[in-house]
Amino acid sequence: MLSFFKQKRNRGNQQQRKEEIYANKPSATMDRSLSKNLDDIKRITGNSPDIVIRKVKIGDHAKMDAAVLFVKGLVDSQAVNDLFIESIMKNSQLHEKLPLQDIINLITNEGIPLGQVQSMRNLEEVVDSLLAGNTIILIDGITEALTAGTQGGEKRSIQEPTTHVSVRGSKEGFTESNETNIAIIRRIIKSPDLRTESMTVGEVTKTDVSIMYLNGIAKEDIVKEIRTRLKRISMDGILESGYIEQLIEDQTKTTFPTINHTERPDMVAGKLLEGRIAIFVNGTPFVLTAPALFIEFSQTVEDYSSRLDIASALRFLRIAIFFISLLGPALYVAATTFHQEMIPTTLVFVIAAQREAVPFPAVVEALLMEITFEVLREAGIRLPKAIGSTVSIVGALVIGQAAVQAGIISPAMVIVVAITAIANFATPAYGMAIAARLIRFAFIISAATSGFYGLILVFIVMIVHLCSLRSFGIPYMAPFAPFISVDMGDTIFRRPLWAMNERPRLIAGDNMIRRGENQKPQPVKWL
Repeated sequence: MLSFFKQKRNRGNQQQRKEEIYANKPSATMDRSLSKNLDDIKRITGNSPDIVIRKVKIGDHAKMDAAVLFVKGLVDSQAVNDLFIESIMKNSQLHEKLPLQDIINLITNEGIPLGQVQSMRNLEEVVDSLLAGNTIILIDGITEALTAGTQGGEKRSIQEPTTHVSVRGSKEGFTESNETNIAIIRRIIKSPDLRTESMTVGEVTKTDVSIMYLNGIAKEDIVKEIRTRLKRISMDGILESGYIEQLIEDQTKTTFPTINHTERPDMVAGKLLEGRIAIFVNGTPFVLTAPALFIEFSQTVEDYSSRLDIASALRFLRIAIFFISLLGPALYVAATTFHQEMIPTTLVFVIAAQREAVPFPAVVEALLMEITFEVLREAGIRLPKAIGSTVSIVGALVIGQAAVQAGIISPAMVIVVAITAIANFATPAYGMAIAARLIRFAFIISAATSGFYGLILVFIVMIVHLCSLRSFGIPYMAPFAPFISVDMGDTIFRRPLWAMNERPRLIAGDNMIRRGENQKPQPVKWL
């Protein structure tokens, strides 16, 4: 009991300890003394060796003491040296007889040939700006610090996406830099209505998070709700967009993803044009898009680059594949355990002959093989890339063949589980594929207990659950439930591009029209 109250008291004092760090002064403002300001910054940062403090003399005849501070690895060193330090040291207009405000204005407006130059009085804001990759200049006798945007350092270059691979489409993917990712989208959508809002999330990590939307196309209510949920987040660290996804989603008790994520810029641009909102998290190449609907997890960027018949056939195939990955082993277990009369007679004799020496019922076979495949799949992901795929493939072949020869598993069950695993790999969205892998076990157990009746019952429960889900207030199963006939042209099958005149009704805002009139191709009539 005493330890409980002690932990509660410690949690209540976390904010107080943070405030004590900046407690040298009641208001935590900058001091006139340069040495005092430097001592405060050293104390707050623990005198870290990666924080460079360079003392310089500036102004006419170099009579004014100043200091330039930056963090190694977070700044563009050439910009700091050439455009920042050298420009203020050689500025002949600066001298100690100028009023303090004139000195600040001169350095801010003319002295530093860099953008994003601003002054700060709060010590905490100065330290946060320093740790964000900006360069700080402190001048003796002035109670303001000047900060300039000099972010730089080593960054991963733009490369082809490793997930959501497409045959036809853009080959560039997002990186871990928010600035780079936003610029990529700006190159695709050159519209003044493309709006971006930035904020900092995480008490310790202070992660930069940005939301992007098209003004007039996105619903203002959804934008406001996303903004509110992001600002409501209060935790010590945000290390990946998955943290944000779990903290702002509508429903937590579900395996189905209600927020989409991708590292393809063209896919994000397509979502923005439909009225969705993109969420960029610094430090990860995966961008979130919301609201998300169930049907969009079976769509790919190639669906809109291919011809109508090809795109519709492939989309229908992917939806069928999803249900195969969901129900494959369960259907086999139900048919062989309770409903042998539904299997052709010749096939029944073949399956019975194979299972004659197998000591386990079909449900145990299915669970053993499914768990084995999950272990091999996880091992293939965690092992180094050079041997990961080899181990998963060889392991599946060796274990499957050995299990059949040992009489533990029937050959038919190996085929069923293998087809199910391949179908699961064909699901475009990784989050939806994982959901199918988990729910598959519930279908197998229900099939082993009640046959097809149990399968139908669990399937109805799953449909009811899907219809109850919301993504930022939008029904997850739209346009099926509620049924919206005008939006059915981009679901299981796709209309031709020239006939897709309107954006999704429940997602888009006031600007619903996305196609002009008379867009249907017309052949040339030669005289």
